[in-house]
Amino acid sequence: MRLFRPIYDRVLEWSRHRNAHRYLAGLSFAEATFFPVPPDVMLAPMVLADRDRAWRLAGLTTVASVIGGLAGYLIGWLALEVVLPLVERFGYLDAYAAATGLFETWGIAFVIVAGFTPIPFKIITIAGGALLMPLPGFIVGSLVGRGARFFLVAALIRAGGERMADHLRDRIDLIGWIVVALAVVAAIAIVLSGGAAGD
Repeated sequence: MRLFRPIYDRVLEWSRHRNAHRYLAGLSFAEATFFPVPPDVMLAPMVLADRDRAWRLAGLTTVASVIGGLAGYLIGWLALEVVLPLVERFGYLDAYAAATGLFETWGIAFVIVAGFTPIPFKIITIAGGALLMPLPGFIVGSLVGRGARFFLVAALIRAGGERMADHLRDRIDLIGWIVVALAVVAAIAIVLSGGAAGD
């Protein structure tokens, strides 16, 4: 089912617009909170169109994504204000505390890995806020993980040219469904880890 190709093609249109840099920043921000298409698909054709600006574009994508991640963190934190009294009321406060401890222990490494891989970054940003991950570590992990990913994409497109960009478009639906599947798996894992910590 080609659900993601039309979205991808719309993003490609944005990449050719005179305000493409603003669209790239907006897409990078939105993807860290709710949007299903990763900013790589807009970054790639923009780098292809102007290879001399590859690193600047990768930097813009990274910064906007991290700012979007902070918005996701805030969403998780605000949800916590609503949910935590219910957690305490139903006797899961100890499980929550244990899960928070695990996230604090492995959080930075997990954020780095999630920022680099196809694991949906929005899951990590919202979970980070909900579990009160230390904010400095969250920011550092986001910068490292997202920066590594977007600078790698920029480097590959800068070196590989149109063939690399076409390769990305041909596989966008597969990538999109993998991202959705990983989002579901990550959400289940977070729920189960909280439940296991309370046993």
